[in-house]
Amino acid sequence: MTKDFHSTRGAPWDWQPSLQAMCSEVNIEFNEFIEGLANNKSDAEMAKEFGVTEKTIMHLREHFEHYGIDSMMGQD
Repeated sequence: MTKDFHSTRGAPWDWQPSLQAMCSEVNIEFNEFIEGLANNKSDAEMAKEFGVTEKTIMHLREHFEHYGIDSMMGQD
């Protein structure tokens, strides 16, 4: 006899884009961005280094500070 097991738990999912995906969208190398944060670089320094606006760096920094690198949810 075969047992039929059904779970309502479901697979994990993202509820918003990952920081890595967001960096990719604006052509910023993710590991270099994280390194900049770790080295306490200012938004202005990082914007100049990556060739984007300070507002872009500010948005990415705020995302990291509030949500971390990823926002996986679910119950696997």
